[in-house]
Amino acid sequence: MTTTPVPIHPEEERPTYFCTKSTTNTYTLISTIAFLIGVPQHTFENEHEPPQLEIYDKLKYNKNACIIRNLCMLRTAIIRNFKKINHEMYHNFRLLTSLDEYIPMSCLTELSACGIHILKKNARLAQYIVDINKNISDRINNCKNLFPLWLDWNYVRDIFIMPNGLKEDGTKAASDLYYAEKGNYPYQVYLNWVFFPGDGNILFNDKKFTSLLYKWHEDEFTDFNRVSNVDHSVKTNIFRFLEESQNTVIAVDCENSDPYDLCATLNNLEDELRDKISKIMLFDDVHTSTAWQVLAEHTEIPIERIEVKRLKDDKSLVDTHLTVGVCREFYANHVDSFVLVASDSDYWSLISTLPEARYLVMVEHEKCSEKLKEALDENGIFYCYIDDFYSGMGKDIKLTALLTEMKCYLAAHIDLNVNQMMDEMYRSTRAVMSETEKHQFYEKYIKSLSLAIDNDGMVSIQIKGK
Repeated sequence: MTTTPVPIHPEEERPTYFCTKSTTNTYTLISTIAFLIGVPQHTFENEHEPPQLEIYDKLKYNKNACIIRNLCMLRTAIIRNFKKINHEMYHNFRLLTSLDEYIPMSCLTELSACGIHILKKNARLAQYIVDINKNISDRINNCKNLFPLWLDWNYVRDIFIMPNGLKEDGTKAASDLYYAEKGNYPYQVYLNWVFFPGDGNILFNDKKFTSLLYKWHEDEFTDFNRVSNVDHSVKTNIFRFLEESQNTVIAVDCENSDPYDLCATLNNLEDELRDKISKIMLFDDVHTSTAWQVLAEHTEIPIERIEVKRLKDDKSLVDTHLTVGVCREFYANHVDSFVLVASDSDYWSLISTLPEARYLVMVEHEKCSEKLKEALDENGIFYCYIDDFYSGMGKDIKLTALLTEMKCYLAAHIDLNVNQMMDEMYRSTRAVMSETEKHQFYEKYIKSLSLAIDNDGMVSIQIKGK
């Protein structure tokens, strides 16, 4: 049912809010890449440059990230100053440790403290690059968890791997390319990349970086809400709405909303704004995502979950219960302001018949009709798109939901008690074993059991230690 829009409070001057569809850039990915490839610290400290200092301050305590950073910094320094370093080593008999005008000595010191010794006697300078490349290749996967699951790790890994870099010919080819296109390398730091005309700074922002990264691999990246955030004006309007509210409740139609986008939206709000929200009411149907059940683990806002049962299998009653719930909160609990998380135009009936309340509506691009947006605009009711918020802020709930579902599935399909299995083994084999032997067998063979998954997804249990 769609109610004809009617003016709300025509006699009053209501605050005017404007919806914006524009987005701002994020810099998490490019800051992480910049740290790992060895972009200088002062670049992070420069507020006019894209890499973010907060990422640097976080990663400088990550051992695996620092190892890759130091290796990359050494590689760049040697490539950039190869002729000068080579001349000093072979004509003036200087050691690499004395060439602090060309080599960052702190990198050698920190790597040595981690058990990585780059210096070798009578080694050719090109062999140093080979050795560094091998260390990077062996250790770069330790940094995989620094990047989100949705980003193709193989694409990212390629950035650090010098082509044919385990041979001196490969290091020379990479060095020649670096000198030929030095101006294209971000902050003149070496990385493995195929530059296209007009690329500019590939570490300008996350959106540009992921687009070019996928283009380089003859692929296309289109999930842009993972690499951008809502415009600042959207947060400003939400701030105004919550600041002017006495008591705010979020009412969610779980059938027509995405739990991950909502979680990302909430996590994008500052603490003082979330504190203005007294609770979240989830009007849930049996057929909705199980992720709603774990939302409480990812927000400090109290959650009231209302499971709406169906009288007929083909008819949901969520919208009716949400409408009644909002009215009850307004009249019985004196809630003056509501954030409606729903894209259904049916809720215009609620808004238009309860005009005394204040509303902010959160919708999704593909689910919200133009009619509803027109009605909201005409009546000065601010709405925003929850799928425009930076989705990286909601990645934890997605992981929790998947792991929770996996545990439930495994519990329902795998019924194995290893103690019972061992008792049956002893009975069937009639093997006489002392308690010590049983314990050793348990430690070596039972506790090391692992799952093996074939290409078709079939699972088997592997016995190790044989």
